[in-house]
Amino acid sequence: MPAFDMIIRNGTIVDGTGSNRFSGDIAIKDGLIAQVGTITGDAAEEIDAGGNIVTPGFVDIHTHYDGQATWDQEMAPSSWHGVTTVVMGNCGVGFAPARPDRHEWLIKLMEGVEDIPGTALAEGMSWDWETFPEYLDALEKMPRTVDVGTHVPHGAVRAYVLGDREQPGAVPTEDDLAQMSAIVEEGVKAGALGFSTSRTVLHKSVDGELVPGTTATAEELVIIGRAMGRAGHGVFEMASDMKREWNEFEWMGNLSRETGLPVTFAALQSIAKELPLEEQISSMRAQNDNGANIVAQIALRGNGIVMAWQGTVHPFVYRPSWTEIAELSWDEQKAKLLDPAFKAKMLAESNDYTGAPQDILSFLMVVTQGWAMQYEMDPDFDYEPEESASVNARANAQGVDPQEYAYDMLCANDGKGFIYLPILNYADGNLDFLFPLQHSDDTVNSLSDGGAHCGTICDAASPTFMLQHWVRDRKRGDRITLENAVKRQCLDTARLYGLEDRGVIAPGYLADLNIIDMDKIKLGKPWLAFDLPAGGKRLLQKAEGYVMTIKGGTVTFRDGKWTGATPGGLIRGPQRAELAEAAE
Repeated sequence: MPAFDMIIRNGTIVDGTGSNRFSGDIAIKDGLIAQVGTITGDAAEEIDAGGNIVTPGFVDIHTHYDGQATWDQEMAPSSWHGVTTVVMGNCGVGFAPARPDRHEWLIKLMEGVEDIPGTALAEGMSWDWETFPEYLDALEKMPRTVDVGTHVPHGAVRAYVLGDREQPGAVPTEDDLAQMSAIVEEGVKAGALGFSTSRTVLHKSVDGELVPGTTATAEELVIIGRAMGRAGHGVFEMASDMKREWNEFEWMGNLSRETGLPVTFAALQSIAKELPLEEQISSMRAQNDNGANIVAQIALRGNGIVMAWQGTVHPFVYRPSWTEIAELSWDEQKAKLLDPAFKAKMLAESNDYTGAPQDILSFLMVVTQGWAMQYEMDPDFDYEPEESASVNARANAQGVDPQEYAYDMLCANDGKGFIYLPILNYADGNLDFLFPLQHSDDTVNSLSDGGAHCGTICDAASPTFMLQHWVRDRKRGDRITLENAVKRQCLDTARLYGLEDRGVIAPGYLADLNIIDMDKIKLGKPWLAFDLPAGGKRLLQKAEGYVMTIKGGTVTFRDGKWTGATPGGLIRGPQRAELAEAAE
């Protein structure tokens, strides 16, 4: 009988700790890494990784697969990019707890905040739960290609307790707060990895209402945070506009010191945030110097919008002519858009912002006329584009009106052209500011939003972008080492959420691994698929260069294709690996 289930031989091992790469073999038995080094035993399956790197499976801590995870075993697109663990329930939105009469409300909240088609959620979810523990039980029934863990979301908690009283500005009573705290404590004890909330005007329901956490007081947030403290574990996750009067870092620091738990927030260059990113980081570090544990989640590229005629948004969405055809079928829309007379009519019109949300009007104006901030997505598009690649620059070079140039770009490829608009994290026109942050222990690589913003972004490809752009191809500034990149997407993200059994290649750890050809690693061209339940759309992006992804010792993807294997399950709470015992 073979000594091991699998041996990966001759690979260049990047073990996830940040240590220098080395050549060696990896033996796997019973879903765990058994040996690393020169291995003389035999195995049921041997894989030659010569010429390739071997990394731990990537751990993505900021996703929104809350609905998709109840019906989809493949968990694309994150699973296409070497991810073997996802954490969802971020930004205060999710589907548990859920009273039967609040299902539609929660779907509208998720659809508005995360641009996930409500029709897909309504058709795809079974709703065979009400409480948060019951939701975990429902998630546990379905095996997947990846492990999933989740937060208790603030929006669902407030909707469950306040019912019809849940309106922007609603102030919970003491009894309400006690009920919310009990729900969070119960959820964390049942296996939630933490609690999440959102406090940004960019997050609204389909009906245009601010999400519940936006107007919550610091007192409410701290009381809920204490519930996690009583449960003994959990991460408090937040997206916020960082308004100065809210003093977010003060209460975050106090909560972290009091409970001993980490607090993490989305750290971005954003037009919605009053505090510049530099001030966010310095305020965080001042609290950490005083005993807090606050961690900034940073994105690896400009958080942007991929605009298309069939997408959620494009520069002409507020033109009267677009309104006339918005409800037509795609074939009917395309016929109009490719008609020169219709084009001339639309280009002659002004944007009509009547009915548009006034509090994000500056954002909408960038979408509809920010030609200097919009970029043509060439076949080998560089996500750190120079000014010369902008719609404005290229239109001027050709002596064409920028809006006409943009219109023609969207009409390319039979009406399936794309325009890239980095709304966040690109104020400087480059990504230089992210270089030092990728070498800081108080930041983690995050904010992929996997499974969300289906019609506007596909940043679930972030791990691939990290390897292709930041490690290998970046031309406009310093690159990061392969060892650091892997550590930040494996050990660092796993440890923040107490997942101590993964993110490292060493005996006793989960056999979650990627075999990658770094010469071939490459993002594919985005495309719009209509493969969600009820024909819902989503923007997808595949990758080249992933030779193999292995989850718990089982091969899930070979050369980018799903094998059909589903070794992933539900994560309940921190994972404390008994490494010495498991390795024997």
